[in-house]
Amino acid sequence: MAKRIDLRAYQESIASRLAAAQAGGGVPALLGFAAGEVRWLIDLPAAGEVLPLPALTAVPLTQAWFAGLANVHGELQSVVDFSVFCGGSPTPRDAAARILRVGTRHGINAALLVTRVHGLKRSDSLFAAEADGTPAPAWHGEVFTDTQGQHWTHLELDQLLADSRFLDAALPENL
Repeated sequence: MAKRIDLRAYQESIASRLAAAQAGGGVPALLGFAAGEVRWLIDLPAAGEVLPLPALTAVPLTQAWFAGLANVHGELQSVVDFSVFCGGSPTPRDAAARILRVGTRHGINAALLVTRVHGLKRSDSLFAAEADGTPAPAWHGEVFTDTQGQHWTHLELDQLLADSRFLDAALPENL
């Protein structure tokens, strides 16, 4: 049985942590999340809204990574399974899964389905890591290591939202 979340307490907790992060002596905060086995960081101002997984409506003739449409606050959001988009396995639709609304500030109703949200990460607790040399899309930013030795990849949201593959969820016509 899924664990119930007190929405008011959750929102108050997030609001207080955001206020603390913004007052944290000018140290930029990042939101950490996982998509499959990969840990990602996104700039807090770009992060948008984090929500429990709503009901998704499947859309026929779309890419495998297109999870569907969700009604969020009366607006339709295109939801992308970010793990599948990155070449990983499908995100389990469980109590830890979240959607991260990332396109709102850019006028795009897009959200990422993520495995879990790890919370705020202070940039001063992250250290640049050496890239593995594998060619990566423009939206793959710098790689970091935290104090526990875990690797995090910075998501360049502007680049992702401009990526033609991300913007075209339709299956190719020749299938």
